[in-house]
Formats: sequence, structure tokens, C-alpha cells
Amino acid sequence: MTSSRFPGGGLSSVEKASRDELEALQLSRLKWTLQHAYANVPMYKAKFDQAGVHPDDLHELADMARFPYTTKQDLRDNYPFGLFAVPMEDIVRIHASSGTTGKPTVVGYTRGDIDRWADMVARSIWAAGGRRGDKVHVSYGYGLFTGGLGAHYGAERLGCTVIPFGGGQTERQIQLIQDFRPDIIMVTPSYCLNIADEFERQGIDPRRCSLRVGIFGAEPWTNAMRKEIEERMGIDAVDIYGLSEIMGPGVAQEFVSTKDGPTIWEDSFYPEIVAADTLQPVADGAEGELVFTTLIKEALPIIRYRTRDLTRLLPGSACCMRRMEKITGRSDDMLIIRGVNVFPSQLEEQILKLSDLSPHYQLEVSRQGHMDQLAIHVEARSNEVDTEARAQAARELKHLVKTFIGVSIQVNVKDEGEVGRSQGKAQRVVDKRQSG
Repeated sequence: MTSSRFPGGGLSSVEKASRDELEALQLSRLKWTLQHAYANVPMYKAKFDQAGVHPDDLHELADMARFPYTTKQDLRDNYPFGLFAVPMEDIVRIHASSGTTGKPTVVGYTRGDIDRWADMVARSIWAAGGRRGDKVHVSYGYGLFTGGLGAHYGAERLGCTVIPFGGGQTERQIQLIQDFRPDIIMVTPSYCLNIADEFERQGIDPRRCSLRVGIFGAEPWTNAMRKEIEERMGIDAVDIYGLSEIMGPGVAQEFVSTKDGPTIWEDSFYPEIVAADTLQPVADGAEGELVFTTLIKEALPIIRYRTRDLTRLLPGSACCMRRMEKITGRSDDMLIIRGVNVFPSQLEEQILKLSDLSPHYQLEVSRQGHMDQLAIHVEARSNEVDTEARAQAARELKHLVKTFIGVSIQVNVKDEGEVGRSQGKAQRVVDKRQSG
């Protein structure tokens, strides 16, 4: 069985397959991926040899547990192109996300990778209720971030009309939604609520706009937020999941007909759940850390990537492929602020560039309206740092964080001793967002 290009309507043959047929396809593609990575990526050859395994040792899916994990640190250590498995002349696009050392996590795509990515996103939009001829308003960011272009190519593949707006300029977004009358919006859920606010500020009932479906990703969101979006916007709100290391948006998608968690496109991505403490595989239904192996990636095959996302695998409902429960948290200290991955160590690096600031700091995450806000409370190097110098340091830190990490923050410079100390591990993050 093979997975053909997205047909533009209905479930594909692989989505209607039996579990035995699907698992046979996964095993075949895993064997190819392991061989491809071992033969073409020095890091994987070294990792496999050190672990005492060879691609030929894969005889059944359970054998994947013998192979080593890949972590975000591996991508950083091989920055920028050390994990590419094809010559650079075969790379047609590069995307990147921010890393914890000022260097981004870099991913590359062949022409075939881009083509298959478009298929996956097209399949996702179809599962969300999109159809050929629909107009899709894309409010994900374009550029090195995978969201905008991933959504864009997938919508075009499905046969939709794309409105490539990108982020920001909320008043203009409202104008074009009113004028162009899109059927679908692809955006972060928090920004969708900002759009609802702007509709209401202008005296327009957002429920009367043309939108019927919102496809939301790039940040965790709760069922409570889903309910608010659906009630205020009068749309169906569904979840899309992805990460640049594996592909981008479209790794998994919630069906609008069920709204019971994203279905993982298992013909292209092999999922595992491992215990967060032992890293041993656990049975479906048990919570743990989500791990992915790519099955069709040419430029950047990824073996057993630790996403750090905590969830559980559930039986398929709308098709044969398994679902994942909404992400409940992470096994590391990463924050997601308005779709941007932020690590405390990234912020610490920027703080330490400024001579008037000390390494004593705390991060405060709150929600203002519907948007996450990040504030850094940091002590002055000494109480002799005057008011003007503190204000200048705050301005410089805001600029550095915006430039190197890509998120806007607030900075409060405190006196010595005003940031709480800890006897053990420092509590770097205070999260004041309400859970729902």
C-alpha cells in the first residue's frame, strides 16, 4: 500500500486501511528511514554504533525501542546543516525556530519533502472541514517560522484560495475578513480571540462574519478556550499539531466531525509515548512524553525525536490512525508565548549581556485579555545603578529579546534582593495564566 497525493476529497486509501495494513506500511517506511539516516547522517551512524544497533535490527515496530533518541540539543550541536541527509543542491527550502543559545534550530526540505508536506496539510484542512474552492485566511507568521508557508501550501494543494495575511495589523485583518469573506482562518487561538475583540470594538458581531472554521495551532489551548472561540465567533474550532523538527504544521489534525483530539498522520510519522522518567515505551492510553520518527523525510530524517510534549495515544475515531490527547504540559522548562518557543536559558543569555543587570531574575507569565504576556523581573547589578541606567537596561533587554528570540516582553528592574532566592533549584517561572 502506498499513500498517494492528496485527492482533494474524502479519506485516502491509507486512512481507510486496517491497523495491520497501516503497521506494515509503517514498518516498511521505518526500515527505509533508518537506512537513509545511518548511511547519510554521521551523527546517526555514530549514535547507532554506540548503542549497538543497526537498521537491519528492525524486524517489528517494537524494535524501535532499541534505537537511540534524538533531542533538540542534537540539532543545536549540528548547527546549521550537519543533520541534512542529502546534498545542499537538493535542499529547496530552509526553516528555523529559535534555540536556547541564540542559534536557531534549522530544518531543511527537498522538493519531495515540500510536496508531501503540502499533502499532509491539505489532508489536515480537509479533516477540519475545508473543501476545494474555500477561501483560507492565513494569519500564522510567514518567514523562517513553518506556520505561514506550511498552511499556505497545504491550502493551495487542497484547491483553496489563499489569503496570505500573516500576523498583526488586527484592524486590517478585520477589514479583509469583511471584504474577502474567507471560509477558514488558520491562526493561533489566542490571536483569534484578539480578532473577536476587534470585531466587537468596531461594533460588528463576529458571529455574522463569513468564517465557519478556525484551524488553531502553534500554542497549547484548552477546551474552555475552544468553547469561548466557538461561541464568540460562531465557528467550529479545531486543533492542528506540528513541530518544525518533524515537518511543521500538519503532523496531526483534529477532525471537525469528532473534535476529540488530533489524529496523527501515522503513514508519515511514527508516534510513541515513553515514560517521562524512564524513557521506556508505555502502552496506548498511558500518559507520557510524545516521541516521533519521520517516515518520509528525505532532507532531515529524524529518529525518535523527544518532543517534550506530554500526552497519550488514543484509538482512531474518524479514521484508522490513532489520536493524541490535547497536550497537558511539557517535560522541560520551555514556555510557548504567542506561538514562540521560549526557554528561560535564552532569556538569561540576553540578561547577562547587560552589565547593569544581575543574573538574579524571575519570569512571570500572565494573560492580558486573550494574549499571553511575559515579564522579566531582574535585579540591577547593584543599588548604585541609577534610574536612567535601569531604564536604559530595560530598553536594551526588550530589544535583545525581540531581536534574538522573537517575542515582546515587559522588563522590571528591581533593587538588590527584591527577586526571591531559593534554597534549592531556582523557581525561574511564575505562571499566572488560568488553566481551563
